Parts: sequence; structure tokens; C-alpha cells
Amino acid sequence: MPTLYLMYPMRPHLLTTLAWLFAATTTAQTDATDIVRKADEHARGTTSQAEMTMTVVRPTWQREMSMKTWSEGNDNALVLITAPAKEKGIVYLKRGKEVWNWIPSVERTIKMPPSMMSQSWMGTDFTNDDLVKESSIVEDYTHTLAGDSTIEGRACHKVIMKPKPEAAVVWGEVRLWIDRKDHLMLRAEYYDEYDELVNTMVAGEVQLLGGRLLPTRMEMLPADKPGQKTVIHYRSITFDQPIPPGFFTTQNITRVR
Repeated sequence: MPTLYLMYPMRPHLLTTLAWLFAATTTAQTDATDIVRKADEHARGTTSQAEMTMTVVRPTWQREMSMKTWSEGNDNALVLITAPAKEKGIVYLKRGKEVWNWIPSVERTIKMPPSMMSQSWMGTDFTNDDLVKESSIVEDYTHTLAGDSTIEGRACHKVIMKPKPEAAVVWGEVRLWIDRKDHLMLRAEYYDEYDELVNTMVAGEVQLLGGRLLPTRMEMLPADKPGQKTVIHYRSITFDQPIPPGFFTTQNITRVR
């Protein structure tokens, strides 16, 4: 015979406790999303225009590329290679969820399928998605606070990001360390669907750039390839300046300089 108290409705104080726990969990998720959103907006602005150098480091050699980038919100981005001569003029364009690649040597525009977003970008340790940000760290993931940490003397939130079921994203999980005071993304760990660490991004050399405090150096370190990394140095960046209509179009990628 069943125990009688299991047949009674839950007591009011238990209902209250469960409701409080649910509200606390929802609030924590909201707070984590707000933290990620502030960090994303701080790094992007409404628009941004930047010049940077990317160095690919391997155990026996290294090579360097220079590039210009433009972005507008989360929907539009353009990357133009300016050096070396062999790659000069190559363009990557993101508009909404679509990505194109212009290769001047063959005068051809290629629409990149989502399956290519996880592939290496021009032989570096960054993926295509890292550079053009087809996925959104705010919209395509759920966010959970996972405690605090300190990086180079800066108190940071640790945030766990899991992809939403409907999101077409590269990673099975991303872990972010975000500076509590200035909303700087100082570290990110990227895991595959089997929870294996693939890449670690470490940001540093924080300086005033474009009127904002930002890391000016980023290193992408593959987990299984010691002595290998890709380093980005930001030389300049401008935020919140208007970008002409029609800039982020397939017609413009053949003309941008």
C-alpha cells in the first residue's frame, strides 16, 4: 500500500521553493546572456573598421598576412587581405547567414556552404566562422555562469555556452572568460561535440584602441599541435562610423580596397 503523504498535493512551502529555484536559474541564465551581450557589443560597436596583422606560427616556419575588416552589427562583415602579394585582394563577405569568398586570381566569387565554416581559414588556426562570425555568440547559444576566475590580475566571469538545438554552429561547447569591469573577452576554449578541447584563444596586451579598452593581441592555440599557433595584432580600429549602403554586397567585394 502506498505511503499516504505521497498522495497529497505538494505543500505550499515546497511549491514556493521550487518556484524560487526556477526563478533563480532563469535569472542566472539571463545574467550570463547579458554579460556575453555586453562583451560582444563592446568588441563590435554598431559598426567597426579595423586593420590587423595575422602571423601563422609553425615549428619550422611562419608567415604573415595583413588585412582590413569591416563589420555592421551581427549581420554584416567583410575581410580584405592586403598582403602578401600572393593573397592580396582576396575577400570574405558575410551577409546575414550567407558567406561569399572572392578570389581575384581566378576572378571568381564562391558561396561558401555551412559545412565549410568549421574549416581552417587560409591555413591558419582560426576557422572560417571565427573570422566572419556566421554564428552569433549571443543568439545561437545558451549561457550559464560557472563561477569567477582571475586572468592577468583581472577578475573575470566564466560563462559556459551551449549551442541551441536549431543553431548551425561549429562548436559543441564554448567556455568564455569575460572581464567583470570592462567586458573584455580574455580567454575562450572551444570544444567539439565529444567534449574534446580543440582550440584555446588567449587575448592580452590590453590598450586603448578606437576609444575603447581592448585586447590588441589574440592567440589561437590548437590543443593537439604543440608549437603551433596563430597570432592577431590589431594596428587600428574605428567604431560607430557610418558604412555606405551597398558596401556589404557581392558586387562590392570585387571593388573594395
